[in-house]
Amino acid sequence: MRAIFHADKNWGVGRANSLMFDLPKDMKFFRETTWGKVVVMGLNTLRSLPGGKPLKNRTNILLCPETQEGITTVHDLKELFEALKNFPEEDVFIIGGASVYRALLPYCTEVLVTKVDADGGADVFVPDLDADPSFALIKESAPEEDNGYTIRFCTYRNENVKSI
Repeated sequence: MRAIFHADKNWGVGRANSLMFDLPKDMKFFRETTWGKVVVMGLNTLRSLPGGKPLKNRTNILLCPETQEGITTVHDLKELFEALKNFPEEDVFIIGGASVYRALLPYCTEVLVTKVDADGGADVFVPDLDADPSFALIKESAPEEDNGYTIRFCTYRNENVKSI
């Protein structure tokens, strides 16, 4: 299982239940990486998607206490882990929000982070993986421009993955 997100320089991942930046290169990376795969999200992330609808051409799983129509819903981590047994581990991506990341990052083998060299005025944050001894930065792209922002595509490996 892996996680994927973009984060500002303060490890902020969202503002007002939306993305902080319009980053076409990052969106293309997200789309190509998760296409045909399994995406796991919380209710706020689902609501933030276009039309509040599941992502097309992916298996969408909602981690939420109450059942939602039109999407596979699991109510807790035990149910989620049971559902994920039906899929190859490398095909599962955690896509948000912050509370889902906090709960599931310890179970992820890798985390794909598009780092944005800016302060996005975030109101939700994820743990700083650079300060977490369980995570090692194993790959980092050269800085590139994306819609006026400098970004870097980074891959972190979890050195202490919790068993599902």
